[in-house]
Amino acid sequence: MTQTTAASIPGYKAGTWTIDPTHSEVGFSIRHLMISKVKGTFEKFDATFVTGENPLDSSVTATAQVVTIDTNQADRDGHLRTGDFFDAETYPTINFVSTGVRQVEDDFLVDGNLTIKGVTKPVTFDFEFGGFGTDPYGNYKAGATAKTEVTRADFGLTYNAALETGGMLLGEKVIITIELQAALNQA
Repeated sequence: MTQTTAASIPGYKAGTWTIDPTHSEVGFSIRHLMISKVKGTFEKFDATFVTGENPLDSSVTATAQVVTIDTNQADRDGHLRTGDFFDAETYPTINFVSTGVRQVEDDFLVDGNLTIKGVTKPVTFDFEFGGFGTDPYGNYKAGATAKTEVTRADFGLTYNAALETGGMLLGEKVIITIELQAALNQA
């Protein structure tokens, strides 16, 4: 196992980072009709990252507002907000709190607890650094991609319908992808 240090990640800085929502996206995809994928995003979300001197000592907390779900189809979005799916009135947020960061060979893995619809389960995000740099306004930024796959029934998202042609309307696996840019908080 290769151990990464802050010095071996070009531009890495320890500190507290706040997500830049205008340059970030929280998205998901799921099989639909067993032949294609439907993708969606959450338009309102927040996250804070604390990077340690040792990258493996870093942490993240994140929240997405369920009512802001957007699959580019208003009727579907409305249905997703109901008790058949997310029950946004009762469970207005999806939350993630990391419990650790690991490195396996050259890959970083962020372990944590994901809470959807009041159910908390452990998940692991594959985390890929995009890099670091300063924007035109003097803000020091970090970019990354995080991805995980969950089984929706594990979180009480069990709605489905049988198809006349066989199979089910919705797949069981959901891929969550986060494209993020965050700014280092100035002391």
